[in-house]
Amino acid sequence: MTTSPIPGPTPVYEDYARCVHCGLCLNACPTYRLWNLEADSPRGRIQQMIHVAQDELTGKPHSAPPVTASFVDHIDKCLDCRSCETACPSGVQYGKLVEHARARIESDYKRPLLTRLARTFVFRKLLPYPHRIAAAARLVRFYQRSGLQTLARTTGILKLFGLSEREALLPRIDDHFFFPQLGRTFPAAGTPRARVALFAGCVAQVSFAELNRATIRVLAANGCEVIVPERQFCCGALAAHAGVRDAARALARQNLLAFPLGNFNAIITNAAGCGSTLKEYDHLFSPDEPEYAAAKAFAAKTRDVTEFLADLGLSAPLNPIPSRVTYQDSCHLLHGQKVREAPRQLLRAIPHLEFVELPYSEICCGSAGIYNVTQTAASLELLAEKMKHVESTHAPTIVTANPGCLLQLRAGVALQKTKQEVVHVIELLDRALVPSPSAPEPAAKHQAARQH
Repeated sequence: MTTSPIPGPTPVYEDYARCVHCGLCLNACPTYRLWNLEADSPRGRIQQMIHVAQDELTGKPHSAPPVTASFVDHIDKCLDCRSCETACPSGVQYGKLVEHARARIESDYKRPLLTRLARTFVFRKLLPYPHRIAAAARLVRFYQRSGLQTLARTTGILKLFGLSEREALLPRIDDHFFFPQLGRTFPAAGTPRARVALFAGCVAQVSFAELNRATIRVLAANGCEVIVPERQFCCGALAAHAGVRDAARALARQNLLAFPLGNFNAIITNAAGCGSTLKEYDHLFSPDEPEYAAAKAFAAKTRDVTEFLADLGLSAPLNPIPSRVTYQDSCHLLHGQKVREAPRQLLRAIPHLEFVELPYSEICCGSAGIYNVTQTAASLELLAEKMKHVESTHAPTIVTANPGCLLQLRAGVALQKTKQEVVHVIELLDRALVPSPSAPEPAAKHQAARQH
C-alpha cells in the first residue's frame, strides 16, 4: 500500500467492495431521482472512485491519478446527504468514501481560478476566524438593512450577474451576535440533572444566535447546567465535506482543546450538519496520530440536542400550542447520525400540537451545506419537489433540526409564497415553556471552559 497524500485514514478495497450494486440506494439518492443517470448514483460514483483510487488499492507506485473533469463534476453533484447509507443493506460507508474522493480532488485537481479563490477564502481565510465571520456578517447586515438589498433586487442587477437565486439564500444576519455568550455558564432551573457544553457553531453565531439562546433556555429549564466553552471554533464540517481536509483537521484540533471532556456529561449541538462531523472527528485522524484518541472520546460525547433531550426526558412543564406542524428530517441527523424518532418524540410532547408526517421527509431538501450555492439549479429542483410534499400536509408550520435546512425551507416558502413559518424543533419547545420565575441568567465565566 502506498502512502496517501491525503491526511487521515484512507479507504481500503473492502470499503468499496461492500457495494454489491443491488440498486437499493437508487430511489434514495436525490440526484439519481432527478436525472436517472448511473454516474450520478451512489453505486455509479463508487465505481468512479475505485478507478481513481486504483493505484492505492493495488499497491502500485503512486502515479498521476486519473482525476478528470467528468469525475469532479459527478462527485461535486453529490449532496453527501448519506441517504444511500440508510438504504444500503451492505453497510457501505458512503460518506467516508465521498469525503475522501473530494479530498483527492482537492489534492490532485486544479479547479478554475475563481473557484480556487472562493474556496480558499471560505474554508481557509473566513470560517476558521470568528472575528472575520463577525466582520463579514456586519457587512451583510448593512446590505440587508440599509435598503441596498431592496435596490439590488428591484433593479434587476442581481439577475444581470446571475446572482439572484444565490442572493435569495443569504441568511438574515442577527441584530445581536452570540459571540458575547462564549465563556459563560448558565445554571439549571430547579434540581440539576446534567451538565452539558454547548457547541455554538460559526455562522450560527451571527445568523442563528436566537436558536442558540433558545437551546440554552430549553436545556436549563429541563435541569441542565449549560457551559459555553470560550475558545471554540467552526466545527470544520463544511471544509471536510468539500474535501479541504487539512482545514477541517486544524479546526478539530482547536475544538479538542476547547472542550475539557471531564467537566460535563455531553457536548450538545443544535445543528445536525455540525453534529454529524463532530461525532466523526476520529475519521479525520489516523489511529497512529496523537489526536486520534481525543477525537474518538470527543465524538463519543457529542449529542444532538433533540437526541439528548429525548433520552434525558422533558421535565419542564409545557404550555399548549394548538397548531398543525410537519417535520423535515435533516439528512445529517437522520442518515448521518441515525436519529429519527427523537425530534418527533419532542414534538409530540407539546400539548395540543398536531404533528403530521411529511411525505418523503427523508429526501434532502437541497441545502446540503453549501450545495445550494455551488449547485443552485439542482438544489432548487429538489426544493421545489420538497415544497410540493409540504403543501400536501396543509401545515402552517414546517419544523426541522438544522440551520441549513431552515434557510433552504424558508427560501422555499418565499419562492412559493406560502407564508408558512419554518422553525427549529428547539424553538418550538422554547415557545411552549411555562415561564419560570427562576429563569437562568449567565453565571460568571467558567474557568474550565477556558482551559486549552
